[in-house]
Amino acid sequence: MKLIVAVVQDQDSNRLSAALTKSDFRATKLASTGGFLRSGNTTFLIGTDDSLVEKALDLIRENCRSRDQMVAPVSPMGGNADSYIPYPVEVEVGGATVFVLPIEHFHHF
Repeated sequence: MKLIVAVVQDQDSNRLSAALTKSDFRATKLASTGGFLRSGNTTFLIGTDDSLVEKALDLIRENCRSRDQMVAPVSPMGGNADSYIPYPVEVEVGGATVFVLPIEHFHHF
């Protein structure tokens, strides 16, 4: 048995949730916040048999796409903010960060 932890951008959350449900995966959704852009994410916890891990990863790949987004950088901490001019920067966001962990024991009470 494996635990898949997938951190996805909020824009992809509903699409992934629907795809997982349609394919009979049970998942727990947790609201989370990214550290770099401080934007909303959703973390999915998916427990599944070893044989279904690739199917779950395919669903995540198909439903979580990366995209470019313009963001205003944060002002430098501890530096001279007088000469700092925050120009928007284009960064790639989205996609998914996925961890697959082995599960030693599983109990459902």
